[in-house]
Amino acid sequence: MTMMKKLLTSAVASAMMASGAQAAISNDTVKIGYLADMSGTYRDLAGPNGLKALEMAIADFGGQVNGAKIEVVSADDRNSPDTSSSTVRRWVENEDVDLVAGMVASSVSIAVSKILEENDRLGIISGSAASSITNEHCTPNHIHYVYDTYPLANGTASAVVKEGGKTWYMLTADYAFGHALEGDVTRVVEANGGEVIGTVRHPFPTQDFSSFILQAQASGADVIGLANAGADTTNAITTASEFGVTQSGQTLAALLLFLTDVHALGAETAQGIQLTTGWYWDMNDETREWSDRFMEETGVRPTMVHAGIYSSTMQYLNAVKATGSDDAQTVRKQMMDTPINDMFAKNGKIRVDGRMVHDMYLAEVKTPAESTNEWDLYKILRTIPAEESYRPLSESKCKLVNN
Repeated sequence: MTMMKKLLTSAVASAMMASGAQAAISNDTVKIGYLADMSGTYRDLAGPNGLKALEMAIADFGGQVNGAKIEVVSADDRNSPDTSSSTVRRWVENEDVDLVAGMVASSVSIAVSKILEENDRLGIISGSAASSITNEHCTPNHIHYVYDTYPLANGTASAVVKEGGKTWYMLTADYAFGHALEGDVTRVVEANGGEVIGTVRHPFPTQDFSSFILQAQASGADVIGLANAGADTTNAITTASEFGVTQSGQTLAALLLFLTDVHALGAETAQGIQLTTGWYWDMNDETREWSDRFMEETGVRPTMVHAGIYSSTMQYLNAVKATGSDDAQTVRKQMMDTPINDMFAKNGKIRVDGRMVHDMYLAEVKTPAESTNEWDLYKILRTIPAEESYRPLSESKCKLVNN
C-alpha cells in the first residue's frame, strides 16, 4: 500500500469512527433532567442552587459533547415519590432524558431508580442519604455520589460515644432515610459499647418538635441523636435549645447537618456540634476557587451536595465524551473505570454497587470567636479514609455484588 493510500485509508477510518461516535449520542443531544426539592424542607441544601451547580459544570465543559448539544430540564420533586415517579417516567419515555441528576429525599431516589432500571437510563443521586440506595435497593442504572448514612454513623456517632455518650435516644424522620440512619447509628453505638434506649419517629416534614424533644429529654439518655435533615434538623435543634436540653447535661448529636443549616442556626446556637461531611468549601485552594465562583452565581457558599452535583455532572460528561455514547451502561462502566480527582474528591471511585467512595471528614462547628465571617463555620477534626467510610462490599446485599 502506498503512503497516499495509507493516509486516505486512515482518514476514512477516522471519519467513520467519528461518525459512529456521533451517531451513538441519541438524537444528537445529551439531555439531563434535574430533580430536587425546589421549595420545601431540603430546598437550601440542594434545590435551585444545585441546578446552578449543574449548569456551571455544563458551561465549564463547553456546552456540548463531541458536537452534540447538552439540554437541561428540571422539576420540583415536592419530596413525593409519586410526583417524582410521574415526572421521571415522562422524561425518559417521552422527552428522551438520558440522565436524571440531583435527587434528595431517599424515598424519591428509591422510587426513581426503579423507573431508570426499567427504561435503562442513568441516574446520579447526590442529595439522598439512605445507605440502602446502593445496598438492598441498588440497580445497574444509578450511582450514589456524595455521602450516605453509613459514614455519617461511623463518623459522628462513633466520635460521640468515644467521648462518653453511652446511652442514646433517637429522634428519627419517619421514612427511608431516617430509618436507614437510625439503623446505622444503632450499629455503631452498640459496636462501641453504647446502647440506644429509645426512639421516637416524627412525620416528614415537621414544624413543631416540642413533644418529640420533651420525650427525648425525659428519657435521661446521654445523647439525643437527630436522624433527620434540612429544616427538620434546624427546627429540632432550635426547639432543643429553647427547652434547655444541652444545659441539662444531655448532648445533641446532629447526624446529618449541612453548611446551610449551620448558617441558618448561627455559630452562637450551633457551636461545638460535631458532624460528618463529604466536603467543605474552605478546605484548600481548589475548593475555595470553585466556591468563590459558585458564590458569585448564587450569593451563598455551596454545600457538599452542590459540589457533588458539579463534580458528578463533569464526570458524566467526560464519560460521554470518552465513549462517544449516551447509552446508560456504556457511560456507567466508563465512570466506574475512571478515578475521580477534582475539587470534590481525590482518588474517588465508583464501585460495582454504584457507591462512589471517597474520604469523609469529621468536623466541628466553630465558636463565634473562632469564626472570621458568616461562612467560616467548620474546623476539620480528622479525615475518615474512604475504605473506612462506606459499607464494605463483603457486607453488601446488592444484587450486583458477588459476595
